Amino acid sequence: MKFNHHMSMDKPVCFIDTGSDGKLRVQQSALQILQQIQQPVVVVAVVGLYRTGKSYLMNRLAGKQSGFALGSTIESKTKGIWMWCVSHPTKAGTTLVLLDTEGLGDVDKGDPKHDTNIFSLAVLLSSTLVYNSRGTIDNKAVMDLQYVTELSECIKVKSSDEDADDSSEFVKFFPSFIWAVRDFTLELKIDVLIITITTSSCYCAELFCYSSFLFSKHFISVIEYNFPRDCIQKFFPSRKCFTFPFPTAPENMSCLESLNSADISSEFLKVTDHFCQFVFHDSCVKRLKDGHTVTGRVLGHLAKTYVDTISSGAVPCLENAVIAMATIENEAAVKEGLQVYQSGMEKLKDSFPLELKDVSSEHQHLSSTATQAFMKRSFRDTDGKNLKSLEVGNVRSFRMMVNH
Repeated sequence: MKFNHHMSMDKPVCFIDTGSDGKLRVQQSALQILQQIQQPVVVVAVVGLYRTGKSYLMNRLAGKQSGFALGSTIESKTKGIWMWCVSHPTKAGTTLVLLDTEGLGDVDKGDPKHDTNIFSLAVLLSSTLVYNSRGTIDNKAVMDLQYVTELSECIKVKSSDEDADDSSEFVKFFPSFIWAVRDFTLELKIDVLIITITTSSCYCAELFCYSSFLFSKHFISVIEYNFPRDCIQKFFPSRKCFTFPFPTAPENMSCLESLNSADISSEFLKVTDHFCQFVFHDSCVKRLKDGHTVTGRVLGHLAKTYVDTISSGAVPCLENAVIAMATIENEAAVKEGLQVYQSGMEKLKDSFPLELKDVSSEHQHLSSTATQAFMKRSFRDTDGKNLKSLEVGNVRSFRMMVNH
């Protein structure tokens, strides 16, 4: 069954949350939704400190006024990771999967690794990662990106050498990176250095295009100020920055989703529109390490693999995830091929008695059709083991039928 416009979800659902044992888990109801999506998926995840207005942007990307919960109090509204699947507005035959993540940096959570795990999952599952912050791009804003610097310890590309640092490979598989700076003040402050820019020239500026002197050692001698920026440049294949002015008067901030556009700053709406158009146009379909296109079904399997790995205390590995995916999908592909063959043979029974040559001819035709069905779903069946399994199953079914 294909996921089409009529099946778009009318509201988000919880995708990944924390169980009573304190460990992350994938919600079965969300997996069931993803199982139905056979289209390629573009996955956009938003991360950032709590109370920075992440959910508003995700609602705009969904083309809705509301959906993801907007937190107007100090309490973080979004727990775990929530998912919203909608038809992609500009890419036909593609589903847009929006992931809204729990706000980072809430000291009341207890488990210091929880935020890092949520951030890592957002990186692993998305094809575009939106990092949302508020205020100025200053030393603190850069240091808040500590989660990026921890990725080399939280994600592995290859399973062969557990201790090796293979973070130089991240750029081949990581999502594109967008920094959305909310309630932006027009001064970029780095210690005593102040650079004033205009919104029009910055809201779509290449991220860190001015970093060579903003963060240069002439102005800042402490190397850790450069570290998060270096990691972003090293890990993510493309980087973009959007700066959003204050959307409305302070007293209206708590009811942003219910405001008429007349009550929202035209400049804010303009930047939001630019942001959405950029995401729609430039966000790629999610792909696996070997370039295989990810469908909704595969995304669900991936999420389960990564979450189970993290919950077991191990480090998620891209290579292992692809191997696990191949096993699941190839077994399902064999089953699908056998079903095509067996249902065809069952129909043939209605025409009995037949000459053996006619039955053999139909066997050849159905075997070919079953192989096509298998090839459509399988991947990385490099040694042909699964295809052989299908062929053996078809022959077995054929013999049973002839003997009866």
